[in-house]
Amino acid sequence: MPKQETTSIVRWRQWQGPGVEHLVLRQGADGISAESVAISADAKPFAVHYRIACSPDWLAREVEVDLVGGTSVRLTTDGLGNWLKDGVPAAELEGALYPDLTVTPFTNTLPIQRLQLKRGESAEIAAAFIELPELSIVRSRQRYTCLEEGGRYLYESLVSGFRREIEVDGQGLVVTYPDFWRRI
Repeated sequence: MPKQETTSIVRWRQWQGPGVEHLVLRQGADGISAESVAISADAKPFAVHYRIACSPDWLAREVEVDLVGGTSVRLTTDGLGNWLKDGVPAAELEGALYPDLTVTPFTNTLPIQRLQLKRGESAEIAAAFIELPELSIVRSRQRYTCLEEGGRYLYESLVSGFRREIEVDGQGLVVTYPDFWRRI
Protein backbone atom coordinates (compact mmCIF):
# COMPACT_ATOMS: atom_id res chain seq x y z
CA MET A 1 0.00 0.00 0.00
CA PRO A 2 1.51 3.37 -1.00
CA LYS A 3 2.52 5.74 1.76
CA GLN A 4 -0.01 8.53 2.17
CA GLU A 5 1.38 12.06 2.10
CA THR A 6 1.46 13.85 5.44
CA THR A 7 1.90 17.55 6.08
CA SER A 8 3.21 19.08 9.30
CA ILE A 9 3.37 22.77 10.14
CA VAL A 10 6.00 23.68 12.70
CA ARG A 11 6.99 27.01 14.21
CA TRP A 12 10.03 27.94 16.25
CA ARG A 13 11.05 31.16 17.90
CA GLN A 14 14.53 32.31 18.78
CA TRP A 15 15.55 31.60 22.35
CA GLN A 16 15.85 35.36 22.93
CA GLY A 17 14.44 38.09 20.74
CA PRO A 18 11.62 38.23 18.21
CA GLY A 19 13.05 35.84 15.57
CA VAL A 20 10.61 33.23 14.27
CA GLU A 21 10.38 30.44 11.71
CA HIS A 22 7.38 28.88 9.95
CA LEU A 23 8.01 25.48 8.28
CA VAL A 24 5.78 23.25 6.17
CA LEU A 25 7.04 19.66 5.99
CA ARG A 26 5.55 17.23 3.47
CA GLN A 27 6.37 13.52 3.49
CA GLY A 28 5.22 11.02 0.91
CA ALA A 29 6.25 7.95 -1.07
CA ASP A 30 8.16 10.10 -3.59
CA GLY A 31 10.14 12.01 -1.00
CA ILE A 32 10.24 14.73 1.60
CA SER A 33 10.06 18.48 1.12
CA ALA A 34 10.45 21.29 3.59
CA GLU A 35 9.63 24.90 2.83
CA SER A 36 10.15 27.65 5.32
CA VAL A 37 10.44 31.34 6.05
CA ALA A 38 12.71 32.39 8.91
CA ILE A 39 13.06 35.88 10.29
CA SER A 40 16.24 36.37 12.28
CA ALA A 41 16.58 38.94 15.04
CA ASP A 42 20.37 38.67 15.18
CA ALA A 43 22.61 41.76 15.38
CA LYS A 44 22.21 42.07 11.60
CA PRO A 45 18.50 41.22 11.06
CA PHE A 46 17.49 39.32 7.93
CA ALA A 47 14.75 37.09 6.54
CA VAL A 48 15.18 34.00 4.41
CA HIS A 49 13.00 31.64 2.41
CA TYR A 50 14.40 28.15 1.95
CA ARG A 51 13.31 24.86 0.44
CA ILE A 52 14.90 21.45 0.97
CA ALA A 53 13.95 18.36 -1.06
CA CYS A 54 14.99 14.89 0.14
CA SER A 55 14.60 11.31 -0.95
CA PRO A 56 12.14 9.21 1.12
CA ASP A 57 15.07 8.11 3.33
CA TRP A 58 16.04 11.72 4.27
CA LEU A 59 18.99 12.16 1.90
CA ALA A 60 19.12 15.74 0.66
CA ARG A 61 18.72 16.23 -3.09
CA GLU A 62 18.19 19.97 -3.48
CA VAL A 63 18.52 23.07 -1.30
CA GLU A 64 17.36 26.54 -2.32
CA VAL A 65 18.05 29.53 -0.08
CA ASP A 66 16.78 33.04 -0.90
CA LEU A 67 17.57 36.05 1.27
CA VAL A 68 14.57 38.36 1.20
CA GLY A 69 15.70 41.38 -0.77
CA GLY A 70 19.11 39.84 -1.37
CA THR A 71 21.01 37.02 -3.00
CA SER A 72 20.19 33.34 -3.39
CA VAL A 73 21.91 29.99 -3.84
CA ARG A 74 20.80 26.64 -5.21
CA LEU A 75 22.57 23.42 -4.25
CA THR A 76 21.90 20.01 -5.74
CA THR A 77 23.47 16.71 -4.79
CA ASP A 78 23.47 13.13 -5.97
CA GLY A 79 23.16 11.82 -2.40
CA LEU A 80 26.71 10.47 -2.53
CA GLY A 81 28.40 13.69 -1.42
CA ASN A 82 28.83 15.33 -4.83
CA TRP A 83 27.35 18.84 -4.99
CA LEU A 84 26.58 21.50 -7.56
CA LYS A 85 26.33 25.12 -6.45
CA ASP A 86 24.21 27.11 -8.89
CA GLY A 87 24.95 24.41 -11.49
CA VAL A 88 28.74 24.42 -10.98
CA PRO A 89 30.59 21.53 -9.25
CA ALA A 90 31.39 22.41 -5.62
CA ALA A 91 34.42 20.20 -4.87
CA GLU A 92 34.83 21.90 -1.47
CA LEU A 93 31.61 20.17 -0.31
CA GLU A 94 32.66 16.67 -1.41
CA GLY A 95 31.48 14.01 1.01
CA ALA A 96 28.80 16.15 2.66
CA LEU A 97 25.45 14.38 2.75
CA TYR A 98 23.30 16.92 4.61
CA PRO A 99 22.66 20.67 4.45
CA ASP A 100 22.99 22.65 7.69
CA LEU A 101 21.52 26.16 7.67
CA THR A 102 22.45 28.40 10.61
CA VAL A 103 19.00 30.01 10.61
CA THR A 104 16.98 26.87 11.46
CA PRO A 105 16.87 23.88 13.78
CA PHE A 106 15.11 21.87 11.03
CA THR A 107 18.31 20.73 9.33
CA ASN A 108 19.13 18.66 12.44
CA THR A 109 16.13 16.49 11.53
CA LEU A 110 17.76 15.10 8.38
CA PRO A 111 20.68 13.24 10.02
CA ILE A 112 18.57 12.31 13.07
CA GLN A 113 15.94 10.65 10.85
CA ARG A 114 18.41 9.11 8.41
CA LEU A 115 20.87 7.70 10.97
CA GLN A 116 18.24 6.17 13.28
CA LEU A 117 20.78 5.96 16.12
CA LYS A 118 20.07 3.82 19.17
CA ARG A 119 20.71 5.06 22.70
CA GLY A 120 24.45 5.55 23.24
CA GLU A 121 25.32 5.32 19.53
CA SER A 122 27.00 8.18 17.70
CA ALA A 123 27.90 8.92 14.11
CA GLU A 124 30.15 11.44 12.41
CA ILE A 125 28.79 13.16 9.34
CA ALA A 126 29.81 15.87 6.92
CA ALA A 127 27.39 18.70 6.19
CA ALA A 128 27.20 21.54 3.69
CA PHE A 129 27.17 24.30 6.34
CA ILE A 130 25.37 27.41 5.08
CA GLU A 131 26.14 30.54 7.10
CA LEU A 132 23.49 33.23 6.95
CA PRO A 133 23.06 36.01 6.04
CA GLU A 134 26.42 35.75 4.24
CA LEU A 135 25.40 32.65 2.25
CA SER A 136 28.92 31.25 2.65
CA ILE A 137 29.03 27.45 2.35
CA VAL A 138 31.71 25.13 3.75
CA ARG A 139 32.04 21.43 4.46
CA SER A 140 31.57 20.85 8.18
CA ARG A 141 32.39 17.72 10.19
CA GLN A 142 29.75 17.00 12.82
CA ARG A 143 28.74 14.29 15.26
CA TYR A 144 25.34 13.21 16.54
CA THR A 145 24.99 11.06 19.66
CA CYS A 146 21.66 9.54 20.70
CA LEU A 147 21.03 10.19 24.39
CA GLU A 148 17.41 9.01 24.33
CA GLU A 149 15.88 7.43 21.22
CA GLY A 150 13.37 9.76 19.61
CA GLY A 151 13.92 12.33 22.36
CA ARG A 152 17.39 13.75 22.99
CA TYR A 153 20.58 14.02 20.94
CA LEU A 154 23.94 15.64 21.41
CA TYR A 155 24.99 17.70 18.40
CA GLU A 156 28.69 18.56 18.06
CA SER A 157 30.62 20.58 15.51
CA LEU A 158 33.95 18.79 15.20
CA VAL A 159 35.45 21.92 13.63
CA SER A 160 34.55 24.57 16.22
CA GLY A 161 33.93 22.45 19.32
CA PHE A 162 30.35 23.80 19.56
CA ARG A 163 27.95 21.35 21.22
CA ARG A 164 24.33 21.36 22.32
CA GLU A 165 21.96 18.78 23.69
CA ILE A 166 18.78 19.05 21.64
CA GLU A 167 15.32 17.69 22.35
CA VAL A 168 13.20 16.36 19.47
CA ASP A 169 9.69 15.01 19.02
CA GLY A 170 8.68 11.67 17.48
CA GLN A 171 9.25 13.06 13.95
CA GLY A 172 12.80 14.11 14.80
CA LEU A 173 11.79 17.78 14.76
CA VAL A 174 13.52 19.98 17.32
CA VAL A 175 11.49 20.98 20.36
CA THR A 176 14.31 22.79 22.18
CA TYR A 177 17.76 23.81 21.01
CA PRO A 178 19.11 25.63 24.10
CA ASP A 179 20.23 29.24 23.58
CA PHE A 180 18.97 29.24 19.98
CA TRP A 181 15.46 27.87 19.25
CA ARG A 182 12.37 26.58 20.96
CA ARG A 183 9.17 25.23 19.45
CA ILE A 184 6.09 27.41 19.66
